[in-house]
Amino acid sequence: MRRRPAEFRRPARRRLSQWIWALLGMFVIGGLVLFVFHHNHHEDRVEKPVMDKNTRTEPVKREGLNFTKEILSASSFSRQLAEQMTLGKAYVIIAKEHSNLHLAWELSKKIRSCQLLLSKAAMRGEPVTLEEAEPIISSLAHLIFKAQDAHYDIATTIMTMKSHIQALEERANAATVQGTVFGQLAAEALPKSLHCLKIKLTADWLKKLSLQELAEEKRSSPRVVDNNLYHFCIFSDNVLATSVVVNSTISNADHPKQLVFHIVTNGISYGAMQAWFLSNDFKGATIEVQNIEEFSWLNASYAPVVKQLFDEDTRAYYFGADQDVKVEPKLRNPKYLSLLNHLRFYIPEIYPQLEKVVFLDDDVVVQKDLTRLFSLDLHGNVNGAVETCLEAFHRYYKYLNFSNPTISSKFDPQACGWAFGMNVFDLIAWRKANVTTHYHYWMEQNADRTLWKLGTLPAALLAFYGLTEPLDRRWHVLGLGYDVNIDNRLIESAAVIHFNGNMKPWLKLAIARYKPLWERYINQSHPYYQDCITS
Repeated sequence: MRRRPAEFRRPARRRLSQWIWALLGMFVIGGLVLFVFHHNHHEDRVEKPVMDKNTRTEPVKREGLNFTKEILSASSFSRQLAEQMTLGKAYVIIAKEHSNLHLAWELSKKIRSCQLLLSKAAMRGEPVTLEEAEPIISSLAHLIFKAQDAHYDIATTIMTMKSHIQALEERANAATVQGTVFGQLAAEALPKSLHCLKIKLTADWLKKLSLQELAEEKRSSPRVVDNNLYHFCIFSDNVLATSVVVNSTISNADHPKQLVFHIVTNGISYGAMQAWFLSNDFKGATIEVQNIEEFSWLNASYAPVVKQLFDEDTRAYYFGADQDVKVEPKLRNPKYLSLLNHLRFYIPEIYPQLEKVVFLDDDVVVQKDLTRLFSLDLHGNVNGAVETCLEAFHRYYKYLNFSNPTISSKFDPQACGWAFGMNVFDLIAWRKANVTTHYHYWMEQNADRTLWKLGTLPAALLAFYGLTEPLDRRWHVLGLGYDVNIDNRLIESAAVIHFNGNMKPWLKLAIARYKPLWERYINQSHPYYQDCITS
């Protein structure tokens, strides 16, 4: 499934900018207060700040002190110290820029005293007292007045801080882009343990002729085309992830022997996938594994996505080393041009004798019996899916370019998006509505990537427009690959949980809170798994 849209990562940078501007505002206000305070007293002498000793008549218990609340409290000395320290840091910058290194050194020394006092208060769990705070605040105020006397007025300060804010924003933007690139690389890389597992299984497939004979025998089983059974399809080159999808579906099914799994993988993973599913027990469920390279009909003359794979500009966009840094790294992910990723649009062609299928992404975990999906009334629609427009950003206008008349003349920008990753498809209705033909049309229209930029979901929103039946939200809960704050009750009630996002459960960067939900369905007793994990 898709990852969180770019609009939901940008606020982190906006918050940084807002925080800095708020800091500048506090600095200016603090400067004005000090300026008024200074000119209301004798020019030759700095009065001590007015601090009422009665402001803290009730002692705070050591074990109950929340230092975060303490430093945010308007009446605390910790807050006064923090604000004076912030103001002092600003004048350190200005003093250095004006080559007044002695004043900068004096200010830095007092700032360190503030930091030390606040650190001690936090460690001992007690608030800063008047006796501790008064000398530091007084001496720091004196230095700030001294800085003002050196003509570091507020206008100069604002201009100086503005330039520093811009520099900080540029650094923050660069760091964000770099972090995104590293995160994307980590998400795309295959862990060594999974690579090891694939190699061992492939060696078995090549050495053991009995496995190949068993695979040929199962290929001709009448169960793979029996419409009285429950059919699921998974398109993946990840052996372990596919195994978790199959295991979790079977473990939560009332009648596992009535389930049929149709797995399609690529030529590199085919032997490993066959070896794994032929050598493990799946409670009587039928499992068919196919090689996408044997689909001779899936060629450039029929499928636009295959044609685009051979297009020089497209290959440069997705696979080229010299990429535009202005384009988000996730938009350049080669998986969005992967045949396995687009195979979901060819389900009726792959299974011409089937009438209804449940499609599952390889990054989902099944927690309930899914056979009830096959008896749902889709009211003549092709696709049963959970809508995602409860959040405003999951509407059509967020995925598609509505400034293009080809899009704006045919689609409602406020139409609900829906989740790809757990879908029930009525293949009879699909063939009748010519959905694959519509998909081909839109892929050809978007050859220059002007209608949409990312993935298979936009193409699906167009191809299945007006043909999607909304399902109860509990059938499919998303976000476990990027959102750390999903309600536990929602996860527990979900039939399918989806690790869409970069933090896949088989990666080290997975969200620790959700990872056990995936790991419980791994066959950890398999000797190859043990060898590869520990080696």
